[in-house]
Amino acid sequence: MSQPPESFVIRDARKIDARGVQDHCWIAVRDGVIVAIGTDDAAPAPESDDIPDEFSNLPVIDAAGRIMTPGYIDIHAHGAWGAAFDDGPDAIALARAGHMTHGTTRQVLSLITNPIDTMCANLGTVRRLMPSRPDILGAHLEGPFLALARKGAHDPDCLRDPVPELVDRLLSAADGCLRQITIAPELDHGIDAIRRFAAAGVVPAVGHCSADYETAVRAFNAGASIMTHMFNAMNGLHHREPGPIPAAVEDPRVTIELINDGFHVQNPMVSLAFGFAPHRTAFVTDAMAATDCPDGHYRLGALDVNVVDGHARLVSNNAIAGSTLVLERAVSRAVLELGISPVDAVEAATLTPAKAFGFDRPNDVTGAPVGLLAPGFAADVLLLDPATWQVQSVWCDGRRCV
Repeated sequence: MSQPPESFVIRDARKIDARGVQDHCWIAVRDGVIVAIGTDDAAPAPESDDIPDEFSNLPVIDAAGRIMTPGYIDIHAHGAWGAAFDDGPDAIALARAGHMTHGTTRQVLSLITNPIDTMCANLGTVRRLMPSRPDILGAHLEGPFLALARKGAHDPDCLRDPVPELVDRLLSAADGCLRQITIAPELDHGIDAIRRFAAAGVVPAVGHCSADYETAVRAFNAGASIMTHMFNAMNGLHHREPGPIPAAVEDPRVTIELINDGFHVQNPMVSLAFGFAPHRTAFVTDAMAATDCPDGHYRLGALDVNVVDGHARLVSNNAIAGSTLVLERAVSRAVLELGISPVDAVEAATLTPAKAFGFDRPNDVTGAPVGLLAPGFAADVLLLDPATWQVQSVWCDGRRCV
């Protein structure tokens, strides 16, 4: 993404974002930021549209009625196109290209459980890439502070209790790039670690846990404000043992991740989750390296994974090992298969994940806010086929990527 941000106009689009739907919409972009937005009620021809004269010198892209949304934001994914975010700069570039093709303009790079030295080195890699990669929002550590009984596809030999010395090591290695860390709050030092990470500006997430309701409430009151892929790798709902899910649902401070692939979470539970926490459900992919690749044998860190019919499972115990989902698919299936409103589906892949880290406001990471198509927001823009919701054109930070 070495080219400078562009200036342009997109006209005659069906704009869909968290604020609603507008037909015959146009937006004007200068130097990578949306500066104006309006509608051509009569959908005039390009040579006679109602775009203000002050933008007449800008190149015009005719959307021809296609859907226009903000760029998708994935706050929990591990890789794509055969590459994992743990495997160095070239692998990160390749995996990001895979997700960008499907409309994910910004991504928090999730790093799996590894030896602490490896995790620190991987954090350092993300930190070094960020100044030249506005599409990289930072890192998410999914581990090593997970419950053994709920480890999922994480190496049990690398799991640790989050004692202060380890918290300090990870924070030092991240040097400000760590956005999120998943913690099982019932671990001996779990609540203390949540406080320490939150005080350092990191968003702790409750997940990969067997926490009871009371412990989860303590975790959220200590500073956790995300639930890692709700329903997966945690104790489920029970009428006499409510567990962590109701604690997240009832707390308006908490963003709830949801893997909408119909496999990790089946359709009735996806619909239920939207009823649980409107405007707080964020679609995530938990995508592994096999995303957008053929079925076959892959690696997830040190662990062997088989992908059959697009579903990834560990060779050792058949546990689910991440997904092969992209946000393009999560949004399209929400609208076309589940009947979720287009506004709500788009919000779950744009504004809601942006809000989880304050990126919906001016900030030091994205500069201009992200998550909406509105003046002052970064020009992260998608054009989609209105019938299939497939991504056809992508701009990130005002740069044409697809």
